[in-house]
Amino acid sequence: MPMNQYQTVTDRIVRIKELTQLTGLSRSTIYDKINSRSPRYDATFPKSLKLGSRAVGWLSTDVSRWIESKVLTHQVEGELER
Repeated sequence: MPMNQYQTVTDRIVRIKELTQLTGLSRSTIYDKINSRSPRYDATFPKSLKLGSRAVGWLSTDVSRWIESKVLTHQVEGELER
């Protein structure tokens, strides 16, 4: 969808330091979650964006959706245990 003068950008790029704070996961766990060869790989984890030759980031909306999905899963599992 092309941007026009009436649209505003509500998404932003989150770097690894903030991502660790938002998710509560360590840096190494995050990189394991995005590494398909890792036993901790999580296909649902937000995909990173390449920002430069040695820099990556994640879209804040993708991160928020992933966190919300974990909360919903936790709530549903809690309801099933009752």
